[in-house]
Amino acid sequence: MKVKKFLAFLVVLASMLLVLAACGSGDEESSSSDSSSENGQSKEESSDTEADDDKPYIAIISKGFQHQFWQAVQKGAEKAAEEFDVEITFEGPDNESQVDKQIEMLRAALDKDPDAIGFAALDSQASAPLLEDAQEKDIPVVAFDSGVDSDIPITTAATDNYAAAAEAAHQMASLIGEKGKVALVVHDQVSVTGVDRRDGFMETIENEYPNIEVVDTQYGKGDHLESTNLAKTMLQAHPDLAGIYGSNEGSAIGVVNAVQELGKEGEVVVVGFDSGKQQIDAINNGVLSGAITQNPESIGYETVKAAVDALNGEEVPEMIDTGFYWYDSENIEDEEIQAAIYE
Repeated sequence: MKVKKFLAFLVVLASMLLVLAACGSGDEESSSSDSSSENGQSKEESSDTEADDDKPYIAIISKGFQHQFWQAVQKGAEKAAEEFDVEITFEGPDNESQVDKQIEMLRAALDKDPDAIGFAALDSQASAPLLEDAQEKDIPVVAFDSGVDSDIPITTAATDNYAAAAEAAHQMASLIGEKGKVALVVHDQVSVTGVDRRDGFMETIENEYPNIEVVDTQYGKGDHLESTNLAKTMLQAHPDLAGIYGSNEGSAIGVVNAVQELGKEGEVVVVGFDSGKQQIDAINNGVLSGAITQNPESIGYETVKAAVDALNGEEVPEMIDTGFYWYDSENIEDEEIQAAIYE
């Protein structure tokens, strides 16, 4: 009897063990399958991440975002990034007086160990130590819009600002009959663009137009409000001013505002630089006689292209001239002008 009970117990125990073994096997298979699925997904995601990591990364630091000009530069840079299959970041300080903020951005970009850097210097000397760091890390630097006092950048993609400002001077001279008093509102005196756009205009007037006198030059940091106040002061101090030149978008709009606020439309010739919507509107309503337009999308595009070429071991030119045009009410609808303005 005891033997029968014992045998029955063994049968039950064996049956339980078989059930447990089957469940364990199923769980193991399910776990294995889940693990394979998870591993497969993880591998796929990892592969995507690696693919992104394999793309060259180019950090681009501009002078700012307050003007449509820089937004157009960014658009050109993004177009090149897509074409050449690279990753970019594009940033800049809130306005073009924030040199310290721009230097912080450049330092942060270097800390990310980019493959290349695009840099438009607000101050042509302040960035020198960080550019030396980039050189030590073998990170190629492409200057754009504004060069720096250094031979570290492999190239500069920019307008020939001196020549462009000289053209603005010729246009001003023609518009005022090659005689009279003129003044300048310049965006700054520390960047290469500020210096070249000032000197190109002033030296052309001084060297080629003896009957035109430059009576004042002020610096408005590219801010339209500050430039407005400076231009109003000029107009009040020199009521016989024949013309005022504004060296960038903010400067030119400031001059336009000052002329309008003082009721000087038609009395003072205003010549500008760049081609944002407000300037185009001012040309259409006759307050701004004309301006120099750069090709900002080309500047952004050529900056990224030069960086890619350098990373691929290709030779890049020392300077990349991205061109400029004079535009006014007569040619603003021309195809080449429409391609270069950036409303």
